Amino acid sequence: MEIQACINGSRPRDAHPRLPRSAAELGWDARDCAEVGATSVHVHPREPRRESMAATAVARTVNAIRAASPGLPVGVTTGAWLVENPRDRVRVIHEWDVLPDFASVNWHEDGAADVAAALLDRGIGLEVGLWTLSAARTWVSSELQSECLRVLVELPSRATVALADEILDIVGDEYPLLVHGEEESCWPVLRYALAHGHGIRIGFEDTLELPDGSEAPDNAGLVRAALALR
Repeated sequence: MEIQACINGSRPRDAHPRLPRSAAELGWDARDCAEVGATSVHVHPREPRRESMAATAVARTVNAIRAASPGLPVGVTTGAWLVENPRDRVRVIHEWDVLPDFASVNWHEDGAADVAAALLDRGIGLEVGLWTLSAARTWVSSELQSECLRVLVELPSRATVALADEILDIVGDEYPLLVHGEEESCWPVLRYALAHGHGIRIGFEDTLELPDGSEAPDNAGLVRAALALR
């Protein structure tokens, strides 16, 4: 089962005292998560203080994680908030000289298919992020379906597992699935995913709290807590 650690996201430095930000910190944190059971890691590279898709930021981050935890698959975001114009996002992907193992593409964003195609052209695994029913309907009609590494069913903070059911009814079960929520929905959706045998994602990007509502000590603590629910 996929247990992906999402260790920083868009959170600011002061969100948590153990939030990793620099490439070195992301490397150490990814190593700690892998040691307690994470099977891959999803990160938001930074250069130097803001999220970035730039080749230098991606290279520093991917290299740091691979040095700290050899063999751990590393994925990065391609969120539209990083580079608004999808043509520029495609250009930036083609500038990467150190390639992550995979990257996520939010299918509701403009130019998602072009960004996905650019990743595949570079030999980078494609994670498709489905946040809405309309994105799921668009995805199942895409010509890129057969080349997808996995589908992420991503539920917003106040969503219930009913939305996951609806998205999964559209998507079906022919792809590897990873189902996760964020903030209030994080732990209920994680329990739902485990109960249905889907892959899960956990980390500071999605929540700062343990299942009992207390503050998580670090990302590895969140991974441990998730695995304890199996």
